[in-house]
Amino acid sequence: MKQAPLTGFSSVCVHAGHEQDPQYAHLTPIYASSTYVYDSAEQGMHRFSGKEDGYIYTRWDSPNFREAEEKIAALEGFGLSLPLKAKLHASGMGALSTLFFSNLTAGDKVISHYSLYGGTDEMLRKTLPPLGIETIFIDMQDLNKTEEIIKADPSIKMMYLETPANPTLKCVDLEALCGLAQQYKLISAVDNTFATPYLQQPFAYGTDYVFHSTTKFLNGHGTAIGGVLVGKDIEMMRGPVEKMARMLGANSNPFDSFLLTQGIKTLEVRMERHCHNAMEVAGFLDGHPAVARVNYLGLADHPDFMIASRQMKHAGAMLSFELKDGLEAGKRFIDRLQMCLRAVSLGTCDTLICHPASMTHYSVPKELREKYDITDGLIRVSVGIESVTDILNDIEQALA
Repeated sequence: MKQAPLTGFSSVCVHAGHEQDPQYAHLTPIYASSTYVYDSAEQGMHRFSGKEDGYIYTRWDSPNFREAEEKIAALEGFGLSLPLKAKLHASGMGALSTLFFSNLTAGDKVISHYSLYGGTDEMLRKTLPPLGIETIFIDMQDLNKTEEIIKADPSIKMMYLETPANPTLKCVDLEALCGLAQQYKLISAVDNTFATPYLQQPFAYGTDYVFHSTTKFLNGHGTAIGGVLVGKDIEMMRGPVEKMARMLGANSNPFDSFLLTQGIKTLEVRMERHCHNAMEVAGFLDGHPAVARVNYLGLADHPDFMIASRQMKHAGAMLSFELKDGLEAGKRFIDRLQMCLRAVSLGTCDTLICHPASMTHYSVPKELREKYDITDGLIRVSVGIESVTDILNDIEQALA
């Protein structure tokens, strides 16, 4: 029976990518097999040559990978009528490695902005330069300066964007920057981890790639590490990107893929609650005497409020805030928490609170952290889906 078109985001979350199991299991079983068999030598030849679709080896593909990949591609392309292909990885850093190594070679440059996830920043600053790939970091909110630098340096091949950025929640203008990338024939890539495809769809603005750490909101429960790279050039995704992912050995595994697929099914309902709670928490912190500033895109005084309002459905679940008494106040606050959890990562059902300067951005030199507004007193909060009253009560007593 032909399936009716899915018109709602949650319907895509639940049903996209799923194929009826031959044994009629409700959910796709976990295919705990390293390899697959063939009916004949000819069938094996056809699968290796690509003439016949089918599974060969789990480093290459698995029914569990494919369901998650097709679900994520459908969500990133929801309402856009744009064919997309996703490649699942063992981690976000694995997906980033595939992105860079399949698109860049020695002599190429990347242009990016301040305040990136610590692992991304370290890869761009320390891992890629010895391979002959350099990164130019600038304030990409200055569109004129960005265009000047691109025009002046033909070795710039890729524009890498993270919006909202981790942990300052700074935003860049996707429409304007992806337009510049297209104008100057640059490859563009956007980290959409914080926003998720429910709140923001970078492909609507012309990006070539979207990246996620699926560990975060897509999984939603903190049960599995993962990453995904989604591209609109299907030939590129099936060719160099697929080949590089296989050669790096950065593939996911069937169990983590299964957990990811189950997590995505509740993405919309979780994000609605995350966003509601985050707005309440931001409003509380914004008026607290111990807090110097709050970084939340839903507050009208955030410098990027208008950019976020144009390209995001809601301000999201992430926020950070600066305590007036700096590092010592931050340590006291984190130590006093009773319900909210002291942990890195984000996007889980429970509220996670961390200190970026000593945790997620420890590898970033202090002078650069401060240049990015990642100060010693900055606290990052991934607001969970608990009762917002309990979240506020815990934060209030910890600040007392």
